Amino acid sequence: MTPNAASGPSRRKFLASTAVATAAVAGGMPLLSACGGGSDGGSRDGTTSGKDAKKLLPAYVASNVVTPDIPSKNGSAVGFTSKLDLAGLKTSVPKKLGKGGKVTIMSPFWGSPPKEDNAYYKAMNDLIGVDVVWQNQDGNTYDQKLGAVLASSEVPDVVVVPGWNMTGRIPSAIISKFADLGPYLSGDAVKDFPNLAAVPTDAWQRSIFGGKLRGLPMPSSYVSGIVPLYRQDVFEKEGYEVPRSCDEFMALAKEATNAKAKRWACLDMKWTAFNAFGVLSGNEKSLGWNQVDGKLIYRAETDEYLEALEWTRKLFAAGVVHPDAKLGKSNAADPGPKFAAGEFLIYNQDISQWWSRTAEQATQNPEFKIWGMDFFGHDGGEPTLWAQNPASIFAFVNKNASESVIRDVLAIANVTAAPYGTKEYMATNYGVEGTHYAVKDGMPTKTDQGNIDVMNAFVMVASPAATIAHPDFPEVAKGQVEWQQRMGAFTKKPTFYGMQVTEPNRYTNLSNNFEQLEDDIVRGRKKVGDMQQAVSDWRSQGGDKLRDWYKKLLDENGTAAS
Repeated sequence: MTPNAASGPSRRKFLASTAVATAAVAGGMPLLSACGGGSDGGSRDGTTSGKDAKKLLPAYVASNVVTPDIPSKNGSAVGFTSKLDLAGLKTSVPKKLGKGGKVTIMSPFWGSPPKEDNAYYKAMNDLIGVDVVWQNQDGNTYDQKLGAVLASSEVPDVVVVPGWNMTGRIPSAIISKFADLGPYLSGDAVKDFPNLAAVPTDAWQRSIFGGKLRGLPMPSSYVSGIVPLYRQDVFEKEGYEVPRSCDEFMALAKEATNAKAKRWACLDMKWTAFNAFGVLSGNEKSLGWNQVDGKLIYRAETDEYLEALEWTRKLFAAGVVHPDAKLGKSNAADPGPKFAAGEFLIYNQDISQWWSRTAEQATQNPEFKIWGMDFFGHDGGEPTLWAQNPASIFAFVNKNASESVIRDVLAIANVTAAPYGTKEYMATNYGVEGTHYAVKDGMPTKTDQGNIDVMNAFVMVASPAATIAHPDFPEVAKGQVEWQQRMGAFTKKPTFYGMQVTEPNRYTNLSNNFEQLEDDIVRGRKKVGDMQQAVSDWRSQGGDKLRDWYKKLLDENGTAAS
C-alpha cells in the first residue's frame, strides 16, 4: 500500500483536508515499517514486546475530563454527537507546563504553510508556555527532506515522521538520532502529563524504537480505516439493496451501470475484496504475516489473496468500473466531483471522507447522502477482518536535547493530546475564536483565515485517543463510530499486531512489486498466474528466509496480539 494510491485511501489527503479542519481524529493509515530491539547502539532490526515492553510503557490513566457520547467498543474511536457546548468547555491543562523555552519542530505540511508569526501559532505558544518555531516541509516530498536532515548533524529539536516515510535508513536513524523519553513517561512518570497518560497503551507500544520509548504517537482505531463509501441517496431512489456478498455486489454493479448515461457502479474495489475474502493487511509488512497451525504464512501466499484479485478483475472485465479507475495510480485526481455527479456510486476511501464529502455537498446538493457500507464475507457470511496498527504518525525528540527542551516538548504534547470538548482541543484544532472560527448556530465554523493558519502543525506532535466528532453533522459521527464498532466485532489481530518490527535491509524490497502487479492483474494487463509466479520467486529470493527470521522474532518476543 502506498498512501497516495489512487485506488485507496490517502493519509496525506486525510491530514490536509480533515484532521485539523474538522473536530475529528479518526483512524488512518498504519505504519509501513519501524524499529526495535537492543540498546541505543544495538540491533537495527527486530522488535520489543512482552515483559521488555511493559517496563517501558507509560501507566494508563483514563481521562475523566470529558465523557464521550459513544464510548469505544471493539476497537472503535470514541464518538461525540451532542451539541458542542462552547461556553462550557472543560480545562484539561490547568497550568502551563512549558517553561518558555524555544523548540524547533520539523513536520510535513500539505498546502501553503502560514506565516510564522500568525495568530494561531502565537496563541498556542502562549497557551503552552513555549516558543515553537515551525520548520514546515512539503508533505509530498517529505521523505527526501527527512532523509537529508537525519543524515546531517543539524537535526531540529522535534521531527515528525509519518509511517509511510519509515523506509530505507530512516528506522535506523530514528534509533541513533532521537531521545529516550522513558525517564519522563514510563510507568507513573507520565502522570505529570495527564493527557498523555490517557493515550491508549497500544499506541505507546508502537512508540518503542530500538528498545526505548522514543515516539509521541498519533493514536488510531485498529479497525480498518478503509470504508466502502456509497451514494445512499441514489440507492434509496433506485431501490438498490446494499450487497451482502460478492455475488450480490456483482449483480448490483451490473444493474447500476449504464455507460451511455455516464454512470458506473464503482471505482477499483480491490481493498473491499481483500476484506471480503479475509486477506491479511498489506498496509504494513509485519501485518502481512500470521501464524496458522504453527507456521507463519504471508498474505500473498494465501488462496484468499488470489481469489480477491480474481473477483476484482471480474468487476473490471464486466465494465462496471469507472474508466478513470482503469488508469490505476496515474489517476491521482480527486474522485469527489465525479462521485457527487453520480458518475459512480461506490468507492473505497479513508473513513474521514464520509464527513468531508458530506460537508462539501451540504449546500450545493442537499439531496446528496454518502454512507459507509459494511464489509461482507465473500460468500454472504460474516467477514474476517484484520486489525491495522494502533498508531500511525510519531514525533521524536533530538537525543541531544536538554531536559528543559524535552519537558517543553512534552508540555506541547500534553496540550495537543487534550480530549475533544476541552479548551485545549478547541485551541489546537480550531484556533482563536473570531479570527480562525466563528460560532454559527452554536457550532464552530472555520473562517478563511482559520483554513490558512490552523492546518497540520500542532496536531502532528501528539493526539488524544482516536476520536470522531462532527458538530456540524453529528449523524455522520454516529454512523462512523457505529460502523467501526460493527466491523470491530469481526476484526482479528494478526501475530505481529502492535509491535514495532524492522525487517533486515536485505529483505526490504522483496515484495515491492506486488502492489503494481495487483493493479495490473485486476485491470487485465496481467494474469493471476503471474502473481503465483511472483510469489514463487519471492520465496526463493528470500521470502522463506524472511519467514524464518519472523519465526525467530516470534519465538524470542512472543506476540502482542490477543
